[in-house]
Parts: sequence; C-alpha cells; structure tokens
Amino acid sequence: MRLGKIGLTLLTLGLLYHSVFAAPDTAAAWRQLLASTLSGEGRGPVLAALALVPLNWGLEAWKWQRLAQHLEPGHSFGRSFRAVLLGLTLGFATPNRVGDYAARILELHARRRLEAVGAVFLGRYAQLVATVLAGGAGLLYFLFAFYLGGYPAAQVGVAVAAALVGAAALLPLYRSRLLLAALALLKPLRRFRRYLAVMPTYTAGELHAVLAISFFRYIMFCGQFLLLLYAYGVRTPLGPAVAAVAGTFLFKSLVPSLNALADVGVRELSATHLFGLLGQPVLPVLSASLSLWVINIALPSALGLLLLPGLRVLRERKSR
Repeated sequence: MRLGKIGLTLLTLGLLYHSVFAAPDTAAAWRQLLASTLSGEGRGPVLAALALVPLNWGLEAWKWQRLAQHLEPGHSFGRSFRAVLLGLTLGFATPNRVGDYAARILELHARRRLEAVGAVFLGRYAQLVATVLAGGAGLLYFLFAFYLGGYPAAQVGVAVAAALVGAAALLPLYRSRLLLAALALLKPLRRFRRYLAVMPTYTAGELHAVLAISFFRYIMFCGQFLLLLYAYGVRTPLGPAVAAVAGTFLFKSLVPSLNALADVGVRELSATHLFGLLGQPVLPVLSASLSLWVINIALPSALGLLLLPGLRVLRERKSR
C-alpha cells in the first residue's frame, strides 16, 4: 500500500513536470508572472486570501471544539485552536497525516483519548462529505459541458449516479451504527470499531452543526482559491471557475497521499487540467494553487512549531 502511494505521488509529480516545467522558458515566464502579480493589482486579492487564513483554521478549530466538548465539557476554543495548529504541524510530515490525530487526542485528558480518535475521524469525514457533495456537482458541470453534451440519457444516468454517491457519503455520518456493523463483518477492519464506537453517541443536532461548519470552511477555502486565481490573471466566469475549484478539491481528497507535502502535485495537476478545459493557461493556475498550499498549509504549519512545547503530553511529562 505504501509503495503504491509513493508510486502514485511520483507519477503525479512527473506528469505535472512534463505538462509545465518541460516547456521552454518556463522559469523566466514564472518569475515575470510572480513579479507582476505581487507588485500590481494582484497584490490586493493575495492579501485578502492571506487574511482569510486565520478564519479558515478558526472554523476548523470551532468544529473540533464542538466535537471535543461532547467528550470533555468545557473544552475551550483556545485549546481547540492550539490542537488544530499542532495537528497541522505534526501531520505535515507524518504518513496519512496521523500527526493531526495525535495532536488533537493528546490535548484531551487521558481517559477520553481512545474516544477522541472517533471524534477526529468524524470531523475529517464531515469535511470529506462537503468536498464530495460540492466536488461532485462541479464534475457534473464538466461532464455535461465537455463530454456528454449530445447524450441526454447518459446525462441522466450520471446525475443519478452522482446523487447515489452523495447519499452513500452521508450514510456513515448519520447512520454510523451501520458503519460499525460493516466493520464487524470485515476481519481486517474489526480493530477500528473500538475507536469509532463514539460516533453513534453524537446527536443529529451535533452532526448538523459539524457538517454546516465543514461547508462554511469549504466555502472559505474555495474563496481563497478564487482570489488567488484572480490575482494571477485567471479570468473565467464565476460558475465554471467554482466548478473547476470544486473538482480540483475533490480529486485532491480522493487520491491517497503520504503527507501534506505529497499533496503538492495532485491538486496542481487537477487544477491545471480543469482550468485548461476552460481555456486558461497553465502557469497562472499553477501559481494560484501553489500559493494556496503555501498560505494555508506551509505557513500555519511553521507557526504550529512555536506551540509544540505546549503540547499536553509534554506538559504532563514535565510535571512528573
């Protein structure tokens, strides 16, 4: 499995290099684009996208606070925000971002840490549901506009299939007992049941709130991407641009990666392809996508390094 992920990452980066960097004079054109953007009218949208970073991760902290309060009443927003930043930092280099789980779990009291695994999974799954629902709608636009325009029967079939996929994505969120029953039937996955056993204890109201926050955060992320695209000179009608952004996020979420660094390539290749269908040049789209990764992942991860000494498990070890 791990070798497969490494191979997929290398293949993605290779395809990205072939489609962008193998072209002549790419470096010079990129330097000119960055210089003109940061010194011209693109500076305002870049600063606006940067200003939305605290709100973006603040929404994630709010979501984690709602989930953590179910396990530990009185869990504060400050502790949640610290756990999110620490999780981003530790997940930056760990396989499958397990560091994100570790940081949030270790910020809770020891007696609830086993249940916290399910709470973290629930929050991440709610974010995936938002990505799948919005991304599915975005991909439907491209399928109808570029591939299935003359095939109405195929359009109906694809739309029905997309609706079924959306319903299937929602099912484990609101019917988690079915998920636990399915895990019990699959021997290799039975060991995960005890970690996810907390999921059915969340009420429908709590799940609605978590899903709503996930959608707000998704909208925030899309808004940042659109601002950066505009800053680098991408001029596409809003509807198709939103569909391309949604499709990009869906591809990035569904393709397995080793860590946050390995995500660089999956999103960029998807974005350049979808916006290429809309007639947009590669370099501005690539620049916007990489800038999104830098301001939303790399910079907050660096900030999280400052909070690492305050991790609860380290404080508990020092107090002994």
